[in-house]
Amino acid sequence: MSGKHRAGFAALVGRPNVGKSTLLNRLLGQKLAIVSPKPQTTRSRILGIVTRPDAQVALLDTPGLHTAKGGLNARMVQSALHTLHDADVALFLIEAGPPAIDGATRKALDQVKASKKPALLVINKIDELPRRALLPLIDRWKDLHQWTEVYPLSALKGENVAGFLDAVIAHLPEAPPMFPPEQWTDMQERDLCGELIREQILRQTEQEVPYSTAVLIEEFDESERETGPRGLVRVTATVLVERDSQKAIVIGKGGSRLKEIGTRARHEMERLLGAKVFLQLHVRVEPGWTQSEKGLRRAGYSD
Repeated sequence: MSGKHRAGFAALVGRPNVGKSTLLNRLLGQKLAIVSPKPQTTRSRILGIVTRPDAQVALLDTPGLHTAKGGLNARMVQSALHTLHDADVALFLIEAGPPAIDGATRKALDQVKASKKPALLVINKIDELPRRALLPLIDRWKDLHQWTEVYPLSALKGENVAGFLDAVIAHLPEAPPMFPPEQWTDMQERDLCGELIREQILRQTEQEVPYSTAVLIEEFDESERETGPRGLVRVTATVLVERDSQKAIVIGKGGSRLKEIGTRARHEMERLLGAKVFLQLHVRVEPGWTQSEKGLRRAGYSD
């Protein structure tokens, strides 16, 4: 191998819903982080690993930086800040939009500045902006911080993504690979399956329901997975909600919504696992779980 090998951690940070998870999936070339039009979809740090002959980039997708009012929200912001602190380089994502910068985005930027990490400014969703509007936006941002680079792209369309990893790798330390070449995440398959169910809840329900929901994988039985090409994985999951009214919404009329959530999640799981999946879903009310230490621990958001 010619030249020096680089390896390190790059944290995707920014306000909720700027496209961090979409970019992670695009760079990996496969789906790892769940994506929905709703903000604050990502709840904990997610690791995706890209391995090339010259480098290994460990991409850390984080919950959006937002003003948190305790409980689960505070835990999410804490997770994002810890990830930023541990990374070699920060990738600060903003949406291509009006040049004006709101207070919440400024606060997120201050947190990136405080980390004292090399930072790339990533302007995402350029497919939604007329080209003539891009230069004023870059001008507005370029002097707000000593960016190592300003990089416009569209994670959704793949526009201008090709050279992005090169820009990231340039700021990683010279080091050997940290993970085996075939590894692409540190998440267990059972946890990925739980996230796929949560994604469908986000997509199929409205208002506060998705934010009061957690998914616990109670059973992940692979005993029949290797038996021939039609291997089977049995998954049993419990959907936690905070109120009876939310339970009724998740289940739907005559169980129709829960069935739809289960069917769509099962298709995604089968693609992930490369096997048939038998999925059983149950819904349970756990009052106020997002605000209590015990509830957060039960839902897997606490050490």
